[in-house]
Amino acid sequence: MLKTRRDDTVWLVTQPDHAEVSGYLASHWGNDDFAPPGYYAKSLDPERLRAETVFAITEHDNGWWEWEADPDLSEDDGLPLGLGGFLKDPQATMNRWLRGVPRFTQDHPYASLLIASHAYWLYARSVHGESEPAFSHSLFSQSPPVFFNGDHLDQARRFLDQIGSTREGLIARLRDNPESAAWLQSEHLNPHVRLLQVLDGWSLSLCSDLICPQKGEAKGFGEDEIDLPDVPRQGWADRVTMKLRPQGEGRIACQPYPFDADPLPVFVPARILGPSHQPARWRFEPRQWLRFEYCSA
Repeated sequence: MLKTRRDDTVWLVTQPDHAEVSGYLASHWGNDDFAPPGYYAKSLDPERLRAETVFAITEHDNGWWEWEADPDLSEDDGLPLGLGGFLKDPQATMNRWLRGVPRFTQDHPYASLLIASHAYWLYARSVHGESEPAFSHSLFSQSPPVFFNGDHLDQARRFLDQIGSTREGLIARLRDNPESAAWLQSEHLNPHVRLLQVLDGWSLSLCSDLICPQKGEAKGFGEDEIDLPDVPRQGWADRVTMKLRPQGEGRIACQPYPFDADPLPVFVPARILGPSHQPARWRFEPRQWLRFEYCSA
């Protein structure tokens, strides 16, 4: 659950809903300047590759399905535990990935490989000290993540071993299929892994206050100025830094502009709880559609 306090209200957005916003952005990604997913290099079936990539981005947080249906409640306010509080239990967060990464391996091996790679790069820097700037998540653009120490570090090493084993199995399956073997080339795989990271962070900036602007103030819900580095444009060798600049009233300018519609409306489903809400009745609060709009600068 993404939980944001704004003045005297609390805004709740589920992890799967946030991921669907990411997938919606992916489905509209691509224009004369930006290649859509699936088209970063030549392949036998770019539309199928595009569909797999959009599916992965849409479902990258599927490991939260069960938890969101019956979330742990905070002792402080009686509401679902926010992601910030949940991250204090490293094993619980790893369990979400261990549940979600294998879920679609049978029918969507490439999508599962992208989700597994997303999980891997979230933790590799903290666990193994691996530093690859092009795969650094937007959440960690200002400072390296520190998730683990002591006993948790050993658990995290085992977790990455499991994720690594899953990735190897998926790569072997994809390589054995002539139609998907080319998808493993870095010209395909790298920009798709990066696009998932970019759009995950992009969606988080709409759905929570987890991404803070460089000035250090947490606003969230489309109010932050954000620079997204290493955004693939026409291919992996062609990457740019994208600037998101709020214009007021939910309108956000992008430079350069990556979408197939200008402007592009985006809707985020959120429960908004007022100061007189009863914590035990948070489920009864109807979702409201928060409207945003992306436009070229």
